[in-house]
Amino acid sequence: MRRARIAFNGAVCEAVVEENGQLRLPNGWVVKEEEVVWLPPVEPRTIFALGLNYADHASELSFSAPKEPLLFFKGRNTLIGHRSKTPRPADATFMHYECELAVVIGKTARNVKAEEAYDYVLGYTVANDYAVRDYLENYYRPNFRVKNRDASTPLGPWIVDKADVDDPMNLTLRTYVNGNIVQEGNTRDMIFTIPFLIEYISSFMTLQAGDIILTGTPKGAVNVESGDEVVTEIERIGRLINYVV
Repeated sequence: MRRARIAFNGAVCEAVVEENGQLRLPNGWVVKEEEVVWLPPVEPRTIFALGLNYADHASELSFSAPKEPLLFFKGRNTLIGHRSKTPRPADATFMHYECELAVVIGKTARNVKAEEAYDYVLGYTVANDYAVRDYLENYYRPNFRVKNRDASTPLGPWIVDKADVDDPMNLTLRTYVNGNIVQEGNTRDMIFTIPFLIEYISSFMTLQAGDIILTGTPKGAVNVESGDEVVTEIERIGRLINYVV
C-alpha cells in the first residue's frame, strides 16, 4: 500500500494512492494528484541523515569513505512535500540534489540486532536532500548550514509499506534535472546497510515510531539553478518532483 499525507478542501488527511495514481480519501472521495497539496508523508519525530554512505559519492567529494556511520540530525523545518519549491541561496555557487532512500521506523527500537531490523521498519519513501556545498566546513563538522536550511529536503510523494518492497538493498536510484538524467546508483552499493544502521543507532539511542533515516546518496553531484525541475526517483518506491526557486 502507498499512503500519502495531503491537504484538500481545507483539511489535512492521509490518503491511499491507487494504482491509477488517484488518491482515495478517508471519506471515500477519490481525487486527482493535481487537486491536492502534497505534504511530507510522515510527521517525523527525529530525522537522522547519513553522510558519505556510498563510496563513489565520497570519492566524488574528495573524502575517504567513513569507517563508521557519519550521522547528523535534521530539523523538521527542512521537510517539504511532492511538487514543492526549494529556494536556492543567493550566495550559493554550488547546490546539488541528493536522491536518497528514506527509511521510516514503525515502532520503538532499542538494542535491535541487524537480523531483526526490518521488523521495526514501517516503510520507505524518497528524499531529495539538497546540499549547498559552499557551506561545507570539514569532514567532522560538515552539515549544519549545508543540510538544515528551510524547505531543503523534499520527501515523498508517499510511504510504501515495508511488505511491498522485497529487497530495499537492491533498488535503483535516479535523478533528472529538466528531464536529463544526472545521477544513477543502487542501494546495494551502500557502505552501511539498513539493518546495520538500525542496529548501530538503536545500540545507543532509542528509535521511535515516525523516526526517519536518510541513507545517503550515490555519485552524480551537479549544480542546480533557480528554475530547474528536479525529479528524484527510486525503483518501486516513487517519483518525487521538486522545483528550485
